[in-house]
Amino acid sequence: MTKILAVDDERDILMLIANALKKENYEVDCKMSADEIDWETLHTYDLILLDIMMPGMDGITLCGKIRDQVDCPILFLTAKAMENDVENGFDAGADDYIKKPFSVVELRARIAAHLRRQNREVHSSYNRDGVCFYLNKKEVWYQDKQVAFTGSEYAICELLSKNHGQVYSREQIYDAISGFDGESEPAAITEHIKNIRRKFNDLGISPVETVWGIGYRWK
Repeated sequence: MTKILAVDDERDILMLIANALKKENYEVDCKMSADEIDWETLHTYDLILLDIMMPGMDGITLCGKIRDQVDCPILFLTAKAMENDVENGFDAGADDYIKKPFSVVELRARIAAHLRRQNREVHSSYNRDGVCFYLNKKEVWYQDKQVAFTGSEYAICELLSKNHGQVYSREQIYDAISGFDGESEPAAITEHIKNIRRKFNDLGISPVETVWGIGYRWK
């Protein structure tokens, strides 16, 4: 059974999440703070939902600590949608965020999309201009060094590299990697691209470029 961890200091939100996801046959563990998390069991979760504004350890700090231990999708549930919050969240290792108030339909669809992508079975690899993609492991390597991408960052790189030369708008990238046709979050893609470029730049390469006014492509 798919297992989900939800951390939010609002009991009503946790009840909403639990009731909505249990109807989809997900097992849901609800916690009201970082102090309640059993760190020994983090690896057993298939997806994690985090609120940003919580007493004690905030969601962004918590996300960073969790990301050091797991590679499952991490989604923020937050009423805050300012650019700095989005940027800090993705820097900490988040894959996506859903703005409160959210509908049950959106919550289920977004979670299902991330789980589908996480569980998609692929069995091949390819090389794009020296950048090696191992699809079965969802890993990217360059000159014997693995690039530490999150799940969403990897998905963007795979999409662009497989279709090198083709320009994708932020909305097209979002739909392609999430499989969800509801309200898109262009800021999410922008921040992922920034992180992708920073990680490639650290290796001395820049395969992802901006086509101004249109979107992004793999050179």
